[in-house]
Amino acid sequence: MQAHEIMITQVHKVKESDSVRTVIEKFTDYRISGLPVVNDRNEVVAFVTDGDIMRYIGKHEDRVIDTFYFAMVIKGDDEGFEEREQRLLALNVMEIAKKKVIKVSWNEELEDIAALLGKKQIKKVPVERNGVLVGIISRGDVIRHSFKSLL
Repeated sequence: MQAHEIMITQVHKVKESDSVRTVIEKFTDYRISGLPVVNDRNEVVAFVTDGDIMRYIGKHEDRVIDTFYFAMVIKGDDEGFEEREQRLLALNVMEIAKKKVIKVSWNEELEDIAALLGKKQIKKVPVERNGVLVGIISRGDVIRHSFKSLL
């Protein structure tokens, strides 16, 4: 079985020019936890998840990052949770989204998709054909299609 046989074709997505407010509205409206970010040609340029939101609004404490050549102190913020929320809503999605996107081709085999989702510990993956977003596959989609004939 290939990706195009199990993928969801009505993909919720955001444009690279959208704000994080739009992302959170879609997360809430559609009860989803991740969205592909596309450009004007419907090419996937990033992916934003609920984890990206959590990392931004979570409390930041002082921590030291030690590298071979220098040590850098990242200062915690005195800003409150509500202030971080408000600042986050106004940001452009590309400021928090991951630009290194794991994607699959529309003819990728189901067992390869399952292995990828498991190995990379991701919940869903965009599906492309000729470099354009055509669908999305989640872990749930893989499980439903893999075991439907056995249950």
